[in-house]
Amino acid sequence: MSSDTVRVLVVDDHAVLRSGLRLLLEREPGLEFAGEAASAEEALRSLERTQPDIVLLDLQMPGMGGLEGAKRIRDRRPGVRVLVLSMHDEADDVRRAFASGADGYLVKTAADEELVRALRAVSEGERYLHPSLGAKLAQPIAPTGPVDELSPREREVLRLLALGYTNQEIAQELVVSVRTVESHRAHVMTKLRAESRAAMVKHALDAGLLDAR
Repeated sequence: MSSDTVRVLVVDDHAVLRSGLRLLLEREPGLEFAGEAASAEEALRSLERTQPDIVLLDLQMPGMGGLEGAKRIRDRRPGVRVLVLSMHDEADDVRRAFASGADGYLVKTAADEELVRALRAVSEGERYLHPSLGAKLAQPIAPTGPVDELSPREREVLRLLALGYTNQEIAQELVVSVRTVESHRAHVMTKLRAESRAAMVKHALDAGLLDAR
């Protein structure tokens, strides 16, 4: 393998997409498919084995999700670059991704050529942004609130609580233990300074969490 070869770890919960990206990487000179993972947790476990230069990362995945995954990947291996490949093209998603440590952001509707261009740019230390997102990022940033300080999993717990789910129902929905849900709920209440379920519901409504799906 040439020292100029860029190793790419593909992280997405859709097997068909991972297969397509693997084929693209295998036929592109200077790029090498380092491995694949179906979740951020799996990607973290495979970093030592796969030794990627770039992690090509989806945002919406089961478990911790891409935002938290990007943070942990950069914490564990600061030299690894992170390129987000997402279905979402909202400015807030882009800002959160960069705040979490991403080096580039590309939408899944992009052509193969643009993905290759983004990978090469990120590998050279540049920040890459899908051209169609530039205008959206130029728009004024909406004021943030305390809900923005929550982790993706805490936001999901807050959303389900606001919808009236019990701790047991949330545990079943997220496939975690009730104790884990209780821990998340306590963290949410602390971060939001909410002393009751009603207060948490108000935060969820104000943040638009109940309109998200």
